Amino acid sequence: MDQKLATLLEDTRRRQGPVVVLTGAGISAESGIPTFRGEEGYWVVGSRNYMPQEMATHSMFEQAPDEVWRWYLYRFGVCRDAQPNAGHAALVRLERALGDRFTLVTQNIDGLHRRAGSQRVYCIHGDAAWVRCAAECGVGLLDLPRFPPRTRDQPLTAEDRRQLTCPRCGGWLRPHVLWFDEYYDEEHYRLESALRAARGADLLLVVGTSGATNLPMQIGELVYMRGAALVDVNPEENPFAELAERSPRGHFARGSACERLPEIVAALGAEG
Repeated sequence: MDQKLATLLEDTRRRQGPVVVLTGAGISAESGIPTFRGEEGYWVVGSRNYMPQEMATHSMFEQAPDEVWRWYLYRFGVCRDAQPNAGHAALVRLERALGDRFTLVTQNIDGLHRRAGSQRVYCIHGDAAWVRCAAECGVGLLDLPRFPPRTRDQPLTAEDRRQLTCPRCGGWLRPHVLWFDEYYDEEHYRLESALRAARGADLLLVVGTSGATNLPMQIGELVYMRGAALVDVNPEENPFAELAERSPRGHFARGSACERLPEIVAALGAEG
């Protein structure tokens, strides 16, 4: 481990302040889940190719709910078949070591943190495990029905549509995810909770995110402006790495989550 990083982590450990971890698609890519904006994000409807930013929207759901659900059921099947990796396991150890000084904020909807054993998790983009009424009739969060494995071109059946019908009002259920044409809020996506955690953090540990969405960058900039410690784990340069390198208490730990997190969490007091 780089001496600067080791010193920063030892200082954080000695201060015994709150630690916030922010994770993105990179940590799940090592479990075999393609990144959202990667090749697997493209989708064909008829003769047209759609980008994720077009498909994952409330507007598209209103126009073509069958197609949006076909896309999500395929993606959710990929998530369900994936398993947590060494990066997820390392963060579970860190949570157990730090207790209520630990908060995990994730952009990922795959549920791998939860399945690995993490409990103090804010899913700021939602969670594939649940659905809710598209008309917001008040039914609350429901478990996503169990569907057999699906191919990319498999259309919805009448039984699929029945399972995706709201039991209270009879309308469509929707994925419990934040769409591109929607806004963060506290009720569904823990907006205020995530920002409050960032305001109190002594260390922000960013793992596998490109900084392409609004709330994660707000969190990073808030921590940077406060002068708190900022460590970015990523194989590639990104906006969080730039913030970390500009910060007196920052470090860019180049590498993957599985490579770097075990040694980082050990240095913070979470032994394997």
